[in-house]
Amino acid sequence: MTRPEIEVRGLHKSFGDNEVLRGIDLEIGQGEVVCVIGPSGSGKSTLLRCVNLLEEPTEGQVFVGGTEVTDPDVDIDAVRRRIGMVFQQFNLFPHLDVTGNLTLPQRRVLGRDRATAARIAAENLARVGLAEKADAYPASLSGGQQQRVAIARALAMGPEVMLFDEPTSALDPELVGDVLAVMRRLAREGMTMMVVTHEMTFAREVADRVVFMDGGVVVEDGSPERVIGDPQHERTRHFLSRLLDPAMAEVEEETSDQAGKDEP
Repeated sequence: MTRPEIEVRGLHKSFGDNEVLRGIDLEIGQGEVVCVIGPSGSGKSTLLRCVNLLEEPTEGQVFVGGTEVTDPDVDIDAVRRRIGMVFQQFNLFPHLDVTGNLTLPQRRVLGRDRATAARIAAENLARVGLAEKADAYPASLSGGQQQRVAIARALAMGPEVMLFDEPTSALDPELVGDVLAVMRRLAREGMTMMVVTHEMTFAREVADRVVFMDGGVVVEDGSPERVIGDPQHERTRHFLSRLLDPAMAEVEEETSDQAGKDEP
């Protein structure tokens, strides 16, 4: 592995009495694409949000580009400038056109002048295939287009790392492909990416590694061929069987329910 771009050591996170992360150790090398999969409530999104300190860990350390994010004295704003984050929801400003959505963060956070910000906005809109939408407003765009604008907005900040939290989960199925195509392109360009996703085809084709989480711990970590194609743990096999064949999951549930009813 190349030098770690993201390093997580002994990470714990609790919300009151609920311990969501139970000691996570993880490294992501420069230029690696790591997909994090697992059932709802397994801690995937919480882990992602701890990487850029949107959630403050209860215990443990997080390093990004060699800088300890969890150091109380760290300049977290400076660290976050190196991290792009794309959420499930697009979080675009409805009163600004697409160019305004891309230029405002550059000018406010990075201090770029209007002309420079506009040039960089145009370059990144072209990267995501939306150069012709520069003057459009979010309400006139499809969900997939809005998510690609959100990706372009993150890229315009010049990040070294991109974090994606279920970037296609809020999209209609026919719109997912365009967003995943942009992410594939970023992977080919060598962007370090940590992706929480249920898109197994994307994970198989694009990820260098797949991490399966359940119950707040890493259960398996390896190549897509091993983790998805030949999982070693029963928890992983059960999750993938239900995800890849939902009809069978429904049959299992109905069978289990009926068995419960037949019990004396």
